[in-house]
Amino acid sequence: MGDQSKKLNTETIAAVAAVVAVLLLAGVIVYGNERLIDTEGENYLLSEALEFTQNSLTAANDENARLAEALAAEQERLRQLGEQVSEITGAIGTLEKLAELEPELLQKYSKVYFLNEHYSPERLKNIPAELLYFEDRPEEVDTRVWSFLKDLLAEAKEEGIELYVYSAYRSFGEQSSLKSAYTVSYGSGANRFSADQGYSEHQLGTTVDLITPGVGGTLNNDFSQTKAYEWLLANAHKYGFTLSYPAGNQYYIFEPWHWRFVGEDLARDLKRDERHFYDLDQRVIDGYLLEIFD
Repeated sequence: MGDQSKKLNTETIAAVAAVVAVLLLAGVIVYGNERLIDTEGENYLLSEALEFTQNSLTAANDENARLAEALAAEQERLRQLGEQVSEITGAIGTLEKLAELEPELLQKYSKVYFLNEHYSPERLKNIPAELLYFEDRPEEVDTRVWSFLKDLLAEAKEEGIELYVYSAYRSFGEQSSLKSAYTVSYGSGANRFSADQGYSEHQLGTTVDLITPGVGGTLNNDFSQTKAYEWLLANAHKYGFTLSYPAGNQYYIFEPWHWRFVGEDLARDLKRDERHFYDLDQRVIDGYLLEIFD
């Protein structure tokens, strides 16, 4: 009886253990399924969050690209506006500069244009006596031309060339008196070498007659045979001066001593092209006015 009881207890315990094991296994399975469900849910949420983040980044990149394009467009607009402002400012500066420059400075006067009797340079500079051929006879030149003339004479001297100013500015009245005196002495022949009042380049204050020792103290063709004249032909353009009346010109006799300031740009181009001031159309000459004293 005792053995049977022990056997029963053993079987009962085994059955209970089996049931517990089954229950535990079921619990594990259920727990595992729940964890699997939770993990899948978490993965889904993470996937959704990742997709949202990617979409946000894409949107942000698109917005940055749009802003970059807008910025580039605005920068281009500002650049163009700056160019327009610069052009307008430059145009205003040009107009202001032209307003300060007399158009008479580059006009052709020799029997072509008439220079008003009231015209005279705004400011004149007394040429130092040591640079004059006649030290006791004052001569003046337009103040704006003085620095160019001074440099020309100084450079010539450094190269062993003696050049002096024989005459420079002459007013309308002075030219009239001079022409009258020549007419008395030479009659109508004076028209070949002396301009009427209002047609003389000397009235501009930008023209000088130059002379060198050894030509008899007068303005004559002997000057064309001197080293001084050769030097002027080779170098005067560097200082803005040009020969007004070369040999064969249609206005006056050959005047190798008569040099007019026309600005470095025009003088350089005339030298380069082997042309003379009166060869050019007035409209072409006028294009050099803006830079005449630069």
